[in-house]
Order: sequence, then C-alpha cells, then structure tokens
Amino acid sequence: MTRPLIVSDCDEVLLYMVTHFRDWLEEEQGVVFDMGGNNFAKALKHADSGKAVEEVEIWNLLNLFFDGQMHRQTPVKGAVGAIAELTRHADVVVLTNLKDFRQEARERQLSEHGIDLRVFTNQGPKGPALKAILDEYRPSRAIFVDDLAQHHDSVSEVAPHVSRLHLCAEPMIAPHIQCAHEAGHAHARIDDWNHALPWLLERIYADNDD
Repeated sequence: MTRPLIVSDCDEVLLYMVTHFRDWLEEEQGVVFDMGGNNFAKALKHADSGKAVEEVEIWNLLNLFFDGQMHRQTPVKGAVGAIAELTRHADVVVLTNLKDFRQEARERQLSEHGIDLRVFTNQGPKGPALKAILDEYRPSRAIFVDDLAQHHDSVSEVAPHVSRLHLCAEPMIAPHIQCAHEAGHAHARIDDWNHALPWLLERIYADNDD
C-alpha cells in the first residue's frame, strides 16, 4: 500500500524569504519594501523618489534575488523538526514556484538547512502540477501546504479530495494576505509549525478526507 503524501511550498512555509528580500532590496537595490496592505505589487518603492517600482522590475528583482541571494534565506521556526517528524509518517515533497532551472539550487538550499526533500518546480497555478505529482506517487491520501490562497483555490478545483493547509509563517505578510480557509479553499489556516504539525498528523491518520 502506498504511503500518504505531503506536498509543501517552500518560501514562507519552510524558509523565510520576504524579510531577506526586503533587507537585500534596501542594502543593495535602493528599494524600500513596505507591506502595509495586501498588494505585493505596490509594496516596493524607490528610496530616492518614493515612486512605486513597476511590476516588470519587481519580477526582475525577484529573479536577481533567487539568482544570487538564496543563501540569505533561513528556516522557518519549527520547520526542520516538523518535516523530520512528518517524513516518519508520509512521503514529503516540495512544490515551489521557481523556474525549472533553479530546481537543483532549491533542493541543495533546503538540504543545507537539514531539509532533504525532493523538489518540484512550477510556474503559475499549482493545481495541475500537484495533479501530476499525485499521478506519480498515487498516495493513500494527500495534503497540500502553501502560503498563498490562489494556490489552494487551484488545488481545490483540480484535486478537491486533497487536504489543504494554509500556512504563512512570515509575520510581516501573514496578516495582509487573503485567507484560503476563510475563502473556503483550504481546510485550515495555521501559521506556525508547532500547531500545524499536530493538525497534519491528524489528517494523515484520519478515517476519511472530509
């Protein structure tokens, strides 16, 4: 019989990203990051003029960060121990929205922090990518963990039988993002691993997927 499967995002779930991105922007790019609202695209402003950074340039900055600054990222509190425990009960893989050529770098980055997991890369909604992972693993049951509501929406449409946990461990953005649980696309919203781990273990051994 196949094992249960947990498919987890990386940034703000396993590794902190936004705070390190903010620090790098201010130190090296002359850009101020202020997540005062729920719109990431409006959070970046040029320090000298106060003007918003254009969306195309935001993507350029994100690519520069992942090209040369991934070493800045640190593990989310409790994530390393939680993943180690979960691997005793289920297969665990990472589904991250990075370009495919960064797959090995992400896998290596996680391994250096003691998180030795297979990494799948993706661009866009995660529902189809998750479905492909399910087709490969054919797990007895599956759980999806991600920090962004739109990915829970996508997974709920493509694979509604998958349990879905909305987890955003970064306090700087957690209060500002849309909640997938409130929207009806996730089964729970838990933003720290101390409480997420018991919930995940309960879902692994639950009698049904409701």
